[in-house]
Amino acid sequence: MSTVETTRPVQRPASTAGTVVTAARPPAGVEPRRVTKSRSRADVVSAFGAGVAAIALTGLLFDQIAPFSGVVGFIAIAYPLFIGLYALLISLEDRAIAVCDKVVSAIVHSVAALALGALLVIVVYPFWAGWSALLRWNFYTEDMSQAGPADPLELGGVLHAAIGTLEQISIALIITVPLGLTCAVFLNETRGTFTRTVRTVVEAMTALPSIVAGLFIYASLILVVGVERSGFAAGCAISVMMLPIMIRAADVVVRMVPSSLKEASYAMGAGQLRTAWHVVLPTARSGLTTSVLLATARGIGETSPVLITAGLTPFFNANPFSGPQVSLPLATFSMVKNSEGTMQQRGFGAAAVLMVLVLILFVLARVIGGRPAGNLSAGQQRRRLRASARDQARYTAKLRQRAQHRENVWSETHRGES
Repeated sequence: MSTVETTRPVQRPASTAGTVVTAARPPAGVEPRRVTKSRSRADVVSAFGAGVAAIALTGLLFDQIAPFSGVVGFIAIAYPLFIGLYALLISLEDRAIAVCDKVVSAIVHSVAALALGALLVIVVYPFWAGWSALLRWNFYTEDMSQAGPADPLELGGVLHAAIGTLEQISIALIITVPLGLTCAVFLNETRGTFTRTVRTVVEAMTALPSIVAGLFIYASLILVVGVERSGFAAGCAISVMMLPIMIRAADVVVRMVPSSLKEASYAMGAGQLRTAWHVVLPTARSGLTTSVLLATARGIGETSPVLITAGLTPFFNANPFSGPQVSLPLATFSMVKNSEGTMQQRGFGAAAVLMVLVLILFVLARVIGGRPAGNLSAGQQRRRLRASARDQARYTAKLRQRAQHRENVWSETHRGES
């Protein structure tokens, strides 16, 4: 007959003020809490040592052993050496699973650093190559009508191209934003064969070559309708490229609006159009701003549609509906391919101006429409307070009128009875 041991709960005395309670140690046999940090000091030291050793070994290989040369070859040899040495160093203290995890983490971080470095080179190089042109005031206030390829940087500028870009992208946004928002709401609020057809066409147009869009506007708008080659035609061609991007991005954003909001609107008696205008679009405003930015980034750098529909001119033309008009990407292309050094500097300067212009447009778009739903600006809050005060005054006046009317009815009733 086996004996059963019963355990009684241990009663701890009530703690008094000033008593220090210490945490109980884990019982024997319980595994201690593991360190979940992804990077320790030993990992950093190992990575630094592996990097220095890889560079030294690659330099020795290039200088003394093999007749290699070039930065690309140096990186192609140093990087595998770095990964191998890093794996060797961390394998002295860690197990195989930890070694694999840290090696993969090192590869991912190094690829991310490489992509970031390439992005920095792409952004910084136009400023560095066109710095001589960017330092001159005439570069921003003159066109190229009085300057030739061999003229110094004191003559000519990119004013005509900057104005052309602003006007063309404005025309494209005026066409694209209403059509894109309407089509996105249509794709989410309706069902049927026509909806699936429109969605398929939109997805196919995202891969449309830009030169095809330019040829389409040239054939339909210039040859058939009779519109002359101008900034307006270029804006129409750019809108053809921007529209599918706008619709796809807006479609995803509108689809993320909670259905409970729309159902609440329908329950309060609002129709489908009123719900889309007052509930869906305001709720998705921040995401719709991102879709506009994506479409703008797609269209503002187009070159071939502008060349086909607006032409190439060194003269300043502020009228987008008459005469040829150049844009900053097209001016950059035409200047950089020139053999003269000053013209190439102007081209890189034009590319830098284009990047700054895009940055300004993105910041303005974020400031104007980047707030989430319900987060009002100071001006919107003041307008809301003024509207609330007007509604309260109107409601109070109507209550007074009703009270006066009841008083008049009561007085007339009692006067008739007397």
